[in-house]
Amino acid sequence: MLDLRWKAYAAAAAVVALDRLTKAIVESRVSFDATYRVIPGFFEIVRSENRGVAFGLFNDSSFAWVGALLALASLAAVVVIAVILWRPARLDRATLWGLALIMGGAAGNLLDRAIAGKVTDFLLFYIGSYQWPAFNAADSAIVIGSGLLLLDLLRPKRQAANVS
Repeated sequence: MLDLRWKAYAAAAAVVALDRLTKAIVESRVSFDATYRVIPGFFEIVRSENRGVAFGLFNDSSFAWVGALLALASLAAVVVIAVILWRPARLDRATLWGLALIMGGAAGNLLDRAIAGKVTDFLLFYIGSYQWPAFNAADSAIVIGSGLLLLDLLRPKRQAANVS
C-alpha cells in the first residue's frame, strides 16, 4: 500500500508542476490584452488574474481577509486529503485518483495565492456569446478529480453477502 500512497502523492505533485509550468509560460509570454485563438469560435488562450475562487466568485470582494481565508481553506483541503490518502487501501481506485487530482489542483492554486495573492487563469472556452469563465490546469485537475469522485459515488457497490 505504501507504493500506491506515493503514486497518489506523485500524481498530485505532477499536477502542481504542470500547473506552475503552464502559468509561468502564460505569465511570461501572454499580455493581459492578448488573445490567442486556438480553435476559432470555441477555445482561446488569454491571461487573467483571479483573487477569488472558481469562476471569479469573491474576485471583487471588499473584505480585506478574503485572500487569506481562501488560502487557509485551500491549505486545509490539501492537509485533509493528504491524510485521507495516507491509507489508500481503504479507497476505491476512482476515489484515490480523484482525491490526488483535487489535492494537486488545490496545492497549485494555493501556491499562487501564497506567492502572488492571486491565481492566473488562461484557458477560455466559449460558443457564440456563451462563455465559460477562464480557468487553469489546477482548476482542470480539481474538476476532473471531482468528476471521478462523483462517478465513484454513483457507481453501484458490491455488498458482502449477509452471512447468518
